[in-house]
Amino acid sequence: METLLLPFSPRFIVLTTCSVVTVLLLGVGIVDHKVLKLIAIPLAIFGALTLLGFRDLTQKSHAVLRNYPISAHLRFLLEEIRPEMRQYFFESEKDGMPFSRDIRAVIYQRAKMVLDKRPFGTQIDVYREGYEWMHHSMAPKPHATEKFRITIGGPDCKKPYSASVFNISAMSFGALSPNAVRALNAGAKKGGFAHDSGEGGVSPYHRENGGDIIWEIGSGYFGCRNRDGSFSPDEFARIACDDQIKMVELKISQGAKPGHGGVLPAAKVSEEISRIRGVSMGEDCISPAYHRAFSTPLEMMAFIAEMRRLSGGKPAGFKLCIGHPWEFLAICKAMLQSGNYPDFIVVDGNEGGTGAAPLEFMDHLGMPMREGVNFVHNALIGINARDRIKIGASGKIATAFDMARAMAIGADWCNSARGFMFSLGCIQSLSCHTDRCPTGVTTQDPSRNRALVVPDKIERVYNYHHSTLHALAELIAAAGLEHPRQIRPIHFSQRTSTTEVCSFAQLYPSLRPGELIKGTKDARFRDAWTMARADSFLPAG
Repeated sequence: METLLLPFSPRFIVLTTCSVVTVLLLGVGIVDHKVLKLIAIPLAIFGALTLLGFRDLTQKSHAVLRNYPISAHLRFLLEEIRPEMRQYFFESEKDGMPFSRDIRAVIYQRAKMVLDKRPFGTQIDVYREGYEWMHHSMAPKPHATEKFRITIGGPDCKKPYSASVFNISAMSFGALSPNAVRALNAGAKKGGFAHDSGEGGVSPYHRENGGDIIWEIGSGYFGCRNRDGSFSPDEFARIACDDQIKMVELKISQGAKPGHGGVLPAAKVSEEISRIRGVSMGEDCISPAYHRAFSTPLEMMAFIAEMRRLSGGKPAGFKLCIGHPWEFLAICKAMLQSGNYPDFIVVDGNEGGTGAAPLEFMDHLGMPMREGVNFVHNALIGINARDRIKIGASGKIATAFDMARAMAIGADWCNSARGFMFSLGCIQSLSCHTDRCPTGVTTQDPSRNRALVVPDKIERVYNYHHSTLHALAELIAAAGLEHPRQIRPIHFSQRTSTTEVCSFAQLYPSLRPGELIKGTKDARFRDAWTMARADSFLPAG
């Protein structure tokens, strides 16, 4: 069915041609009218479907219709089935993984600026274990109209960046189509928020519209590497000093597959990919699981300080999914010993990730984002460095509640990847890794990525960001607060059983300033701090 209806496929062209020829033959009287009586109804239906197919191919509002004319209407029909019918025959509003139908729907609605309200009360069982809620105030504030922003850049940073509290998470060109990158960056430009390049390098599609870029450098050093795959300071400085690049980010690991490298086979290294990533055509494009530029916590901190210097003093930081606790605490000890501090840390979680990964890595490797954010937050408090280092949260962020919850336990800002993919028209077909994305978001196939009409999607990216921050402002005001930076663990609770409730303050207790330096008895940190060494990622003893 897919091959039959793919635009400009041989079968689609043949069927369309047959329909047109038949109509012409009837018009000139070659086909007998007795025959016409027998075929009139089927011909009328097919002719109508043909016209609908051409209309679908040329319209610009729905990417999936441009790639799957006619057949995609079935999807829309199913979307319109009344809720009481769908709950018996299809998934309910709260079903669907990794993102439920309800979450996807609210993103689509906000991206299109249509009604995003819900009737008849929550469908969540609020008495089930794990249910979480935010406390409201009896004296709510008028909701803020300002665009919530934070300043990223510590004492060693010469060019601090005023960032939105909601930005586009790392997704590389190659993983995303050219049109997807264009739309995301132009939407970021219009909305005044940042677009993380992903580790694949800064492509021409990132630069076309001038949106703020966070340049992510992975272990492959794409865009700043020598021919042997090592890091090139000169190439890094040449690109990083571009005014469009606002921050530089070292990727240690990511939520989808921490501790796992990747290979783009030689056959897929096009001339364009070769030029952008700085790799040779005809050779495998290898992204190792580890970095060659450093091997110890002290060397890592020196490398980040060098990134800041080479970029002209822009904020420099790193992204990771927390693994062994003592390894992150070893980085903290390296900060104290060397005096080199990052300007920011982005914490990914094992629930995050748009990239393809082995099942075992995706499901069972790495610390979930919330525990990771709170661990990093407390570790920085424990070494008296929290006030100079900002924390970003990246892991299944889609709504204002997701943002508020992450900020309550330590995040200063949030990044979203899949949320912005939905705003582009992603339908969660889970075919990102096959190059057969039906909406043109994650494919390099020109016949598929043409479905994504950039001017239309720019508006949807902008609208999703704007509407989500508006919803955040309403949540913050309902809690009696004026800015997300005021959210604390005491503003949230979780049901830990059918009869017990805990405040986030109990679930995520905070260290005291300098507690790690002085010596802590907190079981989450005590043994790991003893094991941590600034000169090695290996545990002491």
